[in-house]
Amino acid sequence: MVLEFKLPDVGEGVAEGEIRRWFVKIGDQVSENQPLVEVMTDKVTVEIPSPKSGTVLDILAKEGQVVKVGTTIIIIGEKGEHTTLRSQPEPKSIEASSITPPVSAPARAASVLATPATRRLARELGIDIAQVRGTGDDGRVTEEDVRRHSSATTAATTPTASPVKGVEERVPLRGVRRRMAESMAMSLRTTAQFTLIDEVDVSKLVATRETLKPLAEKNGVKITYLPFVIKAVVKALKEYPYLNASLDDAKQEIVLKKDYNIGVAVDTGEGLVVPVIRDADKKSLFDLARNVEDLAQKARSSRLELDDIKGGTFSITSLGALGGLLATPIIHYPEVAILGVHRIDKKPVVRDGQIVVRDIAHISLSFDHRIIDGATAGRFTSRIKEMLEEPNQLIPELV
Repeated sequence: MVLEFKLPDVGEGVAEGEIRRWFVKIGDQVSENQPLVEVMTDKVTVEIPSPKSGTVLDILAKEGQVVKVGTTIIIIGEKGEHTTLRSQPEPKSIEASSITPPVSAPARAASVLATPATRRLARELGIDIAQVRGTGDDGRVTEEDVRRHSSATTAATTPTASPVKGVEERVPLRGVRRRMAESMAMSLRTTAQFTLIDEVDVSKLVATRETLKPLAEKNGVKITYLPFVIKAVVKALKEYPYLNASLDDAKQEIVLKKDYNIGVAVDTGEGLVVPVIRDADKKSLFDLARNVEDLAQKARSSRLELDDIKGGTFSITSLGALGGLLATPIIHYPEVAILGVHRIDKKPVVRDGQIVVRDIAHISLSFDHRIIDGATAGRFTSRIKEMLEEPNQLIPELV
């Protein structure tokens, strides 16, 4: 029996994907659950297995082609069976053909790394993506690379003697950025957000990190401050369980989570994603450091899998040295709180009546006031502050 296999819904609101690589060809025998194709979406890259055993009768989507969820991409049946469907060329972008002059179509460079949203932007701007220099991980072409290439091309072909005033550029809100925008707007519409800010003397934490650096390097680990923060957060969550929760709006029930899955916000250059460190309470400092680094690399190279971004119970966002004294982070809905960790500066402070220079940082806790009252949030934040200021409290659990 002939099966017209359609691109499945890979979850997380993904509506389309790019056929990155076929593992089979027409005429091949395949078995059930054998990998058929690698598909890249704006959030993850996944391998899709065969739903049945049989013979590949036809492949309807080419490598590099962007297809909608629900589109038939491969025909599987018995040898000798026939199908009326035939491979179709990749449809042209209507917007691109109506706005920009046609450009000569070079041979498709299947080796170019780029998300579907980036490829679509290139088509709409009339840019051959194979000519764009990628600045992302492994040479990945980002949306910013495409815009920069477009601007440079425009500048090179526009006469300087007649400048045009009031020119603007419109960039489609798609992919990761659209998902981020929708998520942030939903969070603000749904929750009653309030932010509490505190100052932390992290001088001892700075010293502790420096002490552990040689041991970390021997173990092939890059130690940042974030694993220490995760350790402190998990310990505080166990003492204040209502911050490790969500609200079931339909049933009007507070759901207290027994797992400690900590989301860590990562700036990918194409938008913000929040991969999740699972069972953070069961991991050592070095394990957490490895997880943070691995997930950040996967996020920036668009290699996150669905399991990497699901099931978070509490999130942390860290601007670190990127700038800004403090910020009021937006809760990663449906969680009920998020901790912001900001840059460390040397500042004069008063200790025992004397002015001394210490390493000072700010932390900001945004929480859902429908579930968490200000006093609880204050105690939770103070507990984290206490552990970061006296990291010896975490030492038995660190390595």
